[in-house]
Amino acid sequence: MAYNPTRRSLLKRFAAASVGTLLPNTFSSLLQAQTITHHQSQNMPETDFQSSHIEVGGNKIFFRRYGKGPAILMVHGFPRTSLMWRHLAPKLANDHTVICVDLRAYGQSGIPASSDNHFPYSKRAMAAELVAVMEKLGFPKFILVGHDRGGRVSYRMALDHPERIERLAVFDVIPILEAWNRSDERFARTYWPWILLSQQAPLPESYLLGAPKAVFENPFGHGSFGPDILDQYVQTYRDPARVHGICEEYRAAATIDVEHDQADKSANRKIQCPMLHLWAEGGPLDTFYGKDGGPLGIWRQWAPQVQGQAMHGGHFFPEENPDDTAPLLRKFLV
Repeated sequence: MAYNPTRRSLLKRFAAASVGTLLPNTFSSLLQAQTITHHQSQNMPETDFQSSHIEVGGNKIFFRRYGKGPAILMVHGFPRTSLMWRHLAPKLANDHTVICVDLRAYGQSGIPASSDNHFPYSKRAMAAELVAVMEKLGFPKFILVGHDRGGRVSYRMALDHPERIERLAVFDVIPILEAWNRSDERFARTYWPWILLSQQAPLPESYLLGAPKAVFENPFGHGSFGPDILDQYVQTYRDPARVHGICEEYRAAATIDVEHDQADKSANRKIQCPMLHLWAEGGPLDTFYGKDGGPLGIWRQWAPQVQGQAMHGGHFFPEENPDDTAPLLRKFLV
């Protein structure tokens, strides 16, 4: 599917102003030759956890595991890693097994080679990989929570693998197609990673590698954590291969992911499970889309059983405000 003119124009204007291999052929092949490597638990706030790598489809995914019981998979976004759930996950671990993954290329996960059409970093490919991870961990069905880029992997997973997802919670995002179709100058100024990081290599890679802390020093990526947490996050952006993988995911979001969303929308395919959407109070989703009925108005086109509300704490409210986020999640799980 061709870009829509608005999106293509925005990409060109921002660029002017601002200056792998395909997944295995079938899902079943992701479930072959897996290994789990255990690491010593790290001293983290609030509770201990087990950290491990699991191999699926020739790639290794790093995850943190909390608690025991029915499974919750938590998927981070840009520019974070699974570390972003360090306060929220323990609050759900009394009666659930909480699995917090690093997306491919982020943190301590593997970095598959990409392809010309960016499919290995599409939300479809990343979602299939995480379904395989949960299958190998013994959880063929699970609750799914995703923030930012992880939220987009999560809604794609719910569409592609509806039999796997019992409940879906997506934080501070709307579907990729809907975001691009409503893009304007305000969108470009606010969601600069969408525009910058989707540019052809090596331009965005050079920016991220040249100033790896810069993304955490602006309103989009800023957090209240100390230098130790910041250093762990920034490690991803000091690795050229990881930075390239992250940019490939943004290139996928400007191309093949749009095609996948459009195909689902044209086929009137919906998210079938109950869905919770929480978004930042006063943030872009809270203020940009009033004429659409806000973010819930947009999500109702995709998920008939959606509910939700605005949250204090900015874009990263799951990390900044876990005390208010956890009760809402727990209520949704019942």
